[in-house]
Amino acid sequence: MLSRRTFLAAGGLALFSARDLFASAVHVPYFTTNPFTLGAASGDPSHDGAVIWTRLAPDPLNGGGVEPLPFAVRWEVADDEAMTRIVQRGTAVAEPALAHSVHVEVSGLRPDRWYWYRFDASGFMTPPARLRTLPLDNAAANRLRFVFASCQYWESGYYTAFRHMAEEDVDLVFHLGDYIYEGPARQGVVRPHIGGQLLTLDDYRGRYTQYKLDPNLQAAHRIAPWIVTWDDHEVANNYAADTSMRNDPRDQFLLRRAAAYQAYYEHMPLRRTSQPHGPDAQMYRSFTFGSLASFFVLDTRQYRSPQACGNGVKPVCDGIFDPNTTMMGSVQERWLLDGITSSRRKWNVIPQQVMMAPVDLQPGEGVVLSTDQWSGYDVARTRLLRFFDLEPGHNPVVLSGDIHNNWVNDLHVNFLDPRSPVVGTELVGTSITSGGDGSDMPDGMRPVLAENPFVKFHNDQRGYVRCIVTPQELRADFRVVPYVQREGAPIGTRESFVVEEGRPGAQRAGSS
Repeated sequence: MLSRRTFLAAGGLALFSARDLFASAVHVPYFTTNPFTLGAASGDPSHDGAVIWTRLAPDPLNGGGVEPLPFAVRWEVADDEAMTRIVQRGTAVAEPALAHSVHVEVSGLRPDRWYWYRFDASGFMTPPARLRTLPLDNAAANRLRFVFASCQYWESGYYTAFRHMAEEDVDLVFHLGDYIYEGPARQGVVRPHIGGQLLTLDDYRGRYTQYKLDPNLQAAHRIAPWIVTWDDHEVANNYAADTSMRNDPRDQFLLRRAAAYQAYYEHMPLRRTSQPHGPDAQMYRSFTFGSLASFFVLDTRQYRSPQACGNGVKPVCDGIFDPNTTMMGSVQERWLLDGITSSRRKWNVIPQQVMMAPVDLQPGEGVVLSTDQWSGYDVARTRLLRFFDLEPGHNPVVLSGDIHNNWVNDLHVNFLDPRSPVVGTELVGTSITSGGDGSDMPDGMRPVLAENPFVKFHNDQRGYVRCIVTPQELRADFRVVPYVQREGAPIGTRESFVVEEGRPGAQRAGSS
């Protein structure tokens, strides 16, 4: 498929680091078919740049189709979509140890503006895609538009929601986890997985390859920088730190986690600071959008305690109230609290994985909770909500995914007392496909909602949430499609909610 020659041009060599120069010779690829089958993406923006990502894979479903050698890939950044006004260009190394992925940390750009970028190898180019730099920390910012999404189970349906997302005018995209699913191929599904249960690095690489071939997903990656974090299915369902749901031997599971984390990094627009070291990786991090908003992206998988009452929907047990259990780990929790305390932005948004509000799923007597959510970690949740109460004025808004439904929840210091202070708002986004077509209101949910007065909205269709932030309010539009098990679904706004500055809790704003 490709031949090679040593890359000796002095101008190109000057772009490589000393490590690249001395560790191995860098080669110029010669491809006869498009090597950019997995598209391109930008992410983790800063005030003067962002990460731009791609991966060489001319034969994507057969291991990529690239020889195990480091190859040169050219990149360009322009301030126009036609790519006529180039402001930066360079050459990156696609290394076999990273599945020939490329993570270029572009810097030196102007703050608070759009740029376009592309990659080039053997005359093949990626379509121009957008990246955005963030406003300076103290710069006045009066408007921010972002979307958030999660849970894109390939076998459940088509990524029609991503096609509609690609038509949104947004500054940022947040992905809250379950970018892939780790299970084996099933029969009778909309479009089956390739391969079996994911266990090895090659297994995980193959699954990301399959998902990233979807043209709607690629289109959504081209519109704006993505800020990503993982949940459980990037490794294994409902895992907690070094404990798998099936209680695999610890050493064996950590090998699997290391492979999963490696493949995740290889396929996401992440900075080198998030590159895994074995089974460990730094994923919690923060971003600021001028004076308007701070974002604290959490990792509620890598450091959490095992689910005290077992996995799934369970009656309340004493373990939920164990003061020693943690959802974030002590270091991440301290980082979050210190970050919000020192924040001077109007809004403090927490993109994270699992639902925070303790929804009782059993009407009538008794309480039944999902123990994999914050409901299984009552002390850790209460500690955070009391902090919101003691540190008013930060306008905290929690973004959640995982559960495959839309929810809007008021966050109380004490959920058992509806009169206790509302200290924040939780917006829970539904899935892109997980759960199949869904319905507006599933049978049996109305009595559940009556049991939980802090729930302002619930819906079981697929889609994503679009948010518009100003100094006065944060508006959330719940964008849904009526079906995913066949292609071509339209999109609409099922409901809209507004959180007013200085007034915790959400108010219905009506459809748009």
